[in-house]
Amino acid sequence: MSTIDTKTRVSLKKILYATDFSPTAESALPYVLGLAKRFGSTVYAVHVRFPATYPVVGPEGMPQVMEAAEEQAKQESKQLHELLAGLPHEVFICEGDIWTTINDTVQQQKIDLIVIGTRGRTGIGRVLLGSVAEEIFRRASCPVLTVGPHVSKDAKGRLEMKEILYATDFSPESLAALPYATSLAQENQARLAMLHVIGEAEVGELVHPEQYVDSTLRQLRKLVPSEIELWCEPKFMVERGAAADKIMEVANARGADLIVLGVRRVEGPMGATTHLFRPIAHRVVTQAQCPVLTVRG
Repeated sequence: MSTIDTKTRVSLKKILYATDFSPTAESALPYVLGLAKRFGSTVYAVHVRFPATYPVVGPEGMPQVMEAAEEQAKQESKQLHELLAGLPHEVFICEGDIWTTINDTVQQQKIDLIVIGTRGRTGIGRVLLGSVAEEIFRRASCPVLTVGPHVSKDAKGRLEMKEILYATDFSPESLAALPYATSLAQENQARLAMLHVIGEAEVGELVHPEQYVDSTLRQLRKLVPSEIELWCEPKFMVERGAAADKIMEVANARGADLIVLGVRRVEGPMGATTHLFRPIAHRVVTQAQCPVLTVRG
């Protein structure tokens, strides 16, 4: 397995903040502000409203209804401008499909990072429901930072990133996230832990489990160049058990400020694919006690 190029520094010049004004979405705002200040980023705040549905009124009542909708949009825009005051930013209040709108903005503005808050199984706040959170981090062409419901209030917005956990199964999808883990560790002078989890069923099939662990540790070491030790002393770890559980267990034990994962891309309808690939990435994103950065492979 070849060494991954970890010399490329992460560029976060353009950050997209998806919000529905709920407390869930607001929990991600401190990270948006902190990252934008640190990297000198422009923030693109996007609020996607459902297509307007108007009450049954006569022709004479429609102007008032339309005026009320426009006024609400103005207030929402004003609120976002106030929240992002002091930073270069743009505000988009849109109607339509959430993923389509976010993806269009990512492509048109050449976004480097999406930041969202999620409340778990119900998605991002009261508007971004169902599997939309997962649709975003599996389909977005840029990395996605998700602030889940179990991120402690003390941690939210702290942005110290002194302990970063990168989990890999050595697949191309997971390896796509490694440059972000190493670059952020270098940027923040953080400790970096690199973790591979062996499933219990997989362990049961091994004749010499200890030899497999040793070879896996060597694989992990080979992923990064030797010069990484000039600014970081990576910790290489192999654990046994359910991947999602072990990732969160190690993250909690080490007091991780960020988990970095690679995720599989999704083509076509999300439904069946979501159920097939959900157990690891979805559980970590929605249950972790620190933010999770996902990078689509």
